[in-house]
Amino acid sequence: MKNYRMKNIGYYLLLLFAVVGCNDDFVDTQPLDEFSQSDVWVDAALAEAFVLEIYNGLGQGGFDEQMMASLSDEALFTHPGRGINTITESRSGPADRGFINYTYNWGDLYGRIRATNIALENLEEPGFDDSDMADRLRGEALFLRAYYYHNLLRMHGGVPIVDKVYTLDSEDLEIPRNTFEETVEFIVSDLDNAKPLLEGLNVDGRASMEAALALKARVLLYAASDLHHIPTASVNSSDIAGYSNPEYLGYVTGNQQDRWRRAQAAAKEVVDLNRGYRLDLIEPVSAEEGEENYMALSLGGGSVMADPAAATELLFARYFVAAKNESGQQIGLFNGPNGYHNWAGNAPTQNLVDNYELIDGNEFNWNNSEHANNPYDNRDPRFYATVLYDGADWKPRTADVAGSDPFDQIQTGTYEVKSGTGETITHNGLDTRNSAIEDWNGTHTGYYVRKFTDPDPAIVDQNVRQQIPFPFLKYTEAALNYVEASLELGEEDIAKEWLNKIRFRAGMPAITASGQNLKEQYRQERLVELVYEEHRFHDARRWMIAPQTLGEQVRIIDVEGFLKPGANIEVYRYDPSSYDYEYEVRDLSPGIENREWLDKMYFIAIPRDEMNRNDQLVQNPGH
Repeated sequence: MKNYRMKNIGYYLLLLFAVVGCNDDFVDTQPLDEFSQSDVWVDAALAEAFVLEIYNGLGQGGFDEQMMASLSDEALFTHPGRGINTITESRSGPADRGFINYTYNWGDLYGRIRATNIALENLEEPGFDDSDMADRLRGEALFLRAYYYHNLLRMHGGVPIVDKVYTLDSEDLEIPRNTFEETVEFIVSDLDNAKPLLEGLNVDGRASMEAALALKARVLLYAASDLHHIPTASVNSSDIAGYSNPEYLGYVTGNQQDRWRRAQAAAKEVVDLNRGYRLDLIEPVSAEEGEENYMALSLGGGSVMADPAAATELLFARYFVAAKNESGQQIGLFNGPNGYHNWAGNAPTQNLVDNYELIDGNEFNWNNSEHANNPYDNRDPRFYATVLYDGADWKPRTADVAGSDPFDQIQTGTYEVKSGTGETITHNGLDTRNSAIEDWNGTHTGYYVRKFTDPDPAIVDQNVRQQIPFPFLKYTEAALNYVEASLELGEEDIAKEWLNKIRFRAGMPAITASGQNLKEQYRQERLVELVYEEHRFHDARRWMIAPQTLGEQVRIIDVEGFLKPGANIEVYRYDPSSYDYEYEVRDLSPGIENREWLDKMYFIAIPRDEMNRNDQLVQNPGH
C-alpha cells in the first residue's frame, strides 16, 4: 500500500506553515501535526488521509512473523510461547484466546469500523468542493467496513452491527449481537453500495469495484457452507446442537441450495471480469511452465524473477515499496532456512506435502516403495514453487556459509561424509536444528516455505527487504469459489471446466472424478492453490472437516543419507549417485505441540473484556 497518508498530510502541513509562518498570532494556533475534526472534513486532502489511515487495519497482510497458516495443517510455528498452540490445542477461551492477529482481533476491528463510520457520516455532505473525491472515499470506507466485518464474521459468527458513531453521551452503548444472517446482509449491502462509487478506481492497495465483487463472493460462499447451515452443523457438532442462540452462528431457516445459488452468481460476476492469469489453456503446460506460472502468481509482479503479467490476478492486495521499512517485507527472513541465518518461523508440515499429487494426477502414497524412496520426484509443479525440501536448489549461501555448501542446496537431514583421514562421520544438515550455523532456528518438520519469498539471488533474506504483495482477494480464489458453489448445486461440468483451467496452468492433468470424489479433489486443489493465503483455517472450519485436519497431529520427516560403497564425499551435496537416502515420516514430538480439536473452536470466543463491558453479548458455544 503506497504511503498516501504521509504524503498528503506532509503537503498540507507545508502549505499551512507557509501561510502562518510570518503571522504574529502563530503562537495561538494549534500544533501543526494535529487537526480538529472540522479541519479534516473541509479539506479533500485531509479527508483522503483520514480514509487512507483506515487501511492500516490491514496490517502487513498475511506477512507477519506468526502466520495464520500455523493455526492450520499447512504449517507448524517453530518458536514456542507465542499463543499459537493455545489455538491448535483447543485451549482458547474468553480469557486467553491465544494468538489472534490484530487484523482479526475484536477490539482492533471495531476501532477501524468506528473510523469508517466517522468517514461515512462526514462524507455524506462534505465541506470540500469535490463530489467525485467524496464519492470515491465513501466507496472505500464502505468496502473497508465490509472487510473488517467479514473478518469478525469468519471468526465469531454474527456480531453487533455498529453503523453510526457512538460517543460517551450515547445511551445505547450496550447492544446485542446481530444474527449471522443480518451480519451477512449488512456486509453485502455495504459492498453493493460501494461498487458504483468505486468503479474506475484502480490504485494498488486501495479498494476497487472488482475487490467489492470478490469480497461479496467470498462472504456469500462462507454463508452457504455447512457450518452456517444450522440443521447440518447441529448434526456434526453437539456444541452447536446444544447452543441456545443458533441464529448467531448461521441460518436457522431458509434453503441452503438457494444460498449456494446466490454464492455462485456472485462468484460468476468476478469470473466474468476475465482477470485470470493463463486460464485460457485447453491442456496442461509442461511441468517447468507450471512451476513458473505458480511462482509468477505467488510473486504478484513484485520480483524480477517472474512474469509481471500475473499481477492482474490481484483484486485487492497489500503492497510494499522499497522506500518503506515494513516488517511484511521480511517474510523471507521470518520463514527462511536457518542455514541462511533466517528464522524458520512457519514451517510446512508433512500433512501439507502429502496433499501434492504426482505430476500424472495420481495420489502420492507412502506405501508405494517407489514413491517412498523418491518422495520429491515428479510431484505437482506447485509443490516445487511452494516448499523448500531436502536437496532443493536455493539461493547462494551467505559468505560465511558458502564454503560449507558451495552447491546452494537445502540440507534438512543427516548425512555420512568422509573426514580428511577417510573416516566416515555424520554431517548435520546446515538447515537442521543441529546445524553448525544457527541450531535454535531450524525447522522441526524438515521443510521451509518457498512461496512468497523472492528467489532473486540479490535479495538476501537475512537483511534485504523484498516487495512481494500479499493477496487479500484474487481472481483464482473467486474462480475456486465458483467451482465450489457449482459443485454444491450439482453442476459438475462447470466445476470441472474451471478446476481444470487452474490445473492446466499448473501443468497438471484434467480431473475426471465425480460426486464425493470430485468434491474431495476440489478441496485438495483449493488447499494447494491457495496455501499460505489465510484460507485453510477458515475453510476447514466452514466445511466442518476440522477434526480430521486442524486437529490432526503434525507429521514431520526425518532424512538420512548413507554413502554408497566407494563414495568419497567430504563436503556434502545432495547426490543420489553417491548416497542411499532413507525417509521416515513420524508424528511431531508431543512436547513441542500436541494438536487437538474441540468443537468450540468452530467459533472463536468473544474476549472476556468485551463480555464484561456489554451485558447484552452472548458468548459462543463451548466457551
